[in-house]
Amino acid sequence: MNPPTVVYISECFVKPQSTLEEAKQPVYLAPWDLAMLSVHYIQKGLLFHKPPSSDNQENPVEALLEKLKDSLSLTLDHFYPLAGRLVTQKQEEPPSYTVVINCNTSPGARFIHATLHSTISDILSPTYVPLVVQSFFDHDRAINHDGHTMSLLTIQVTELIDGIFIGCSINHAVADGSSFWHFFNAWSEIYKAKGDGSLSISRPPIHKPWFPDGYGPIINLPFTHHDQFISRHEAPPLRERIFHISSDSLAKLKAKANAECSTNKISSLQALSALIWRCVTRLRRFQLDQKTSCRLAINNRSRLDPPLSNDYFGNSIQTVRGIATAGELRDHGLGWAAWLLHQAVVNQTDKTVREWLKTWLETPLIYQLGQFFDPCSIMMGSSPRFDMYGNEFGLGKAVAIRSGYANKFDGKVTLYPGLEGGNSMDLEVCLPPNLMSAIESDEEFTEFVSLSSPMH
Repeated sequence: MNPPTVVYISECFVKPQSTLEEAKQPVYLAPWDLAMLSVHYIQKGLLFHKPPSSDNQENPVEALLEKLKDSLSLTLDHFYPLAGRLVTQKQEEPPSYTVVINCNTSPGARFIHATLHSTISDILSPTYVPLVVQSFFDHDRAINHDGHTMSLLTIQVTELIDGIFIGCSINHAVADGSSFWHFFNAWSEIYKAKGDGSLSISRPPIHKPWFPDGYGPIINLPFTHHDQFISRHEAPPLRERIFHISSDSLAKLKAKANAECSTNKISSLQALSALIWRCVTRLRRFQLDQKTSCRLAINNRSRLDPPLSNDYFGNSIQTVRGIATAGELRDHGLGWAAWLLHQAVVNQTDKTVREWLKTWLETPLIYQLGQFFDPCSIMMGSSPRFDMYGNEFGLGKAVAIRSGYANKFDGKVTLYPGLEGGNSMDLEVCLPPNLMSAIESDEEFTEFVSLSSPMH
């Protein structure tokens, strides 16, 4: 018997409610944005209980869909670049190649209604995240450059037997994780204003792209055709599992790492990343002289001097990493590995960020997904600090967070806040089947990390 599949019911495009003067001009992309042109969209979404039917409302889902569209239109007044499309502007003399966002001729953001004959339990109960979850998102396997012809934002509402999944797919050349959840939070805020037409939100986004002094807003890329910087990477067969670490376990892990280094400077995230790095490296059974790394996605907004606002909309991220051989990770403790990661974070200063930007502007580099797939490393992405469970659309609190196919590879770990709050976290771990089986029975890993999330 074939497993249930997602069926599309309808789709439309949603435009900003107002025609803004600033949306008539090209939206320029900063270096951090342009570097993302060859990686996947961001795909994250929330699973809710389905609204109950009532006597005076035959189909509550239809009412929900209309309210979601109306509030999305209002939200796009603030986040108007998400309603646009990418455009490449070429010129032969003098030669130039520039990618910008054009909001004038775009049909808007895409909105999809789909159904799946499955329950919430069918999604959350299996040990490994079911593959059908990837179908809860638009732009499957699309890269950001595809935003020339595809929507920069798609909302897909998938109706389950007893649940609603709201999946959001945003072009990663337009927004990073901070901006993704900034948009999502604002959409929820406007929805909860009960459609009173209010355009005010608590955190208006800042759309002016940031460049070092003397650069921008136009960046001439050293290409004549997108084939020169675009590649498509297919992940190897992976298992994806959600692990959980409670506030208490995280506190113990942090205390252990700090005690081993006679310090109090190692953060919870650095200690957790070091634990996963050590465990995965050991289970991969490398030669002791094999160089390995743990990469952390890092937000540059607060590291610039003066700092960028947290409301800066776009990309302001890079990766930093700790590097060690498999033998060094084996012979040293958790604290030693965590301290390497702490130093990598501390060293990401205003000077470091500006030096990277200067080098990039002299020789622009477009990230390739294949570069991130390093079988000797792990990569920690997203952040448990993002407000994910605060998003409500008249459906109460979400029961789970899930993501799509995008940007996954052997050793990718995505961090979410735990459902119960506090400092708890959920870890979305992607590993090959044999390695996943090994980590599930690894004593060091399971001492701190639970094999199951709290009951939803």
